[in-house]
Amino acid sequence: MPRPGPPLLPAALGSGARGHVVGDGQQQQQQQQRRHQQGKVTVKYDRKELRKRLVLEEWIVEQLGRLYGCEEEEMPDVEIDIDDLLDADSEEERALKLREALVDCHKPTEEFIKELLSRIRGMRKLSPPQKKTV
Repeated sequence: MPRPGPPLLPAALGSGARGHVVGDGQQQQQQQQRRHQQGKVTVKYDRKELRKRLVLEEWIVEQLGRLYGCEEEEMPDVEIDIDDLLDADSEEERALKLREALVDCHKPTEEFIKELLSRIRGMRKLSPPQKKTV
């Protein structure tokens, strides 16, 4: 007869668990590893910038849903690369890139484009910082 032990729980519940189960000791070790990995992210990127980017991306998805009249899962493949927009030399070039990305949209897109351009003003690219040489 199997000995009762601690309950087996899915690893990383709610954060993309792959369906495997682990014991209590393994779970604690994985949690420590995750905290360590999360620490690396905040070292590489400024948390405030990450938060701004997340809010912007959520807004973009919401607006695209309105423009295309559907949920995110049903939306046509529209790619809006914020870093690519930030690399553009001018507002006109950014607007052109957005118009090209939204070419299949049958609703007016100019208000969305203007608002998006306004929201990215002053943002920085999220490329990893260069390592400092000592």
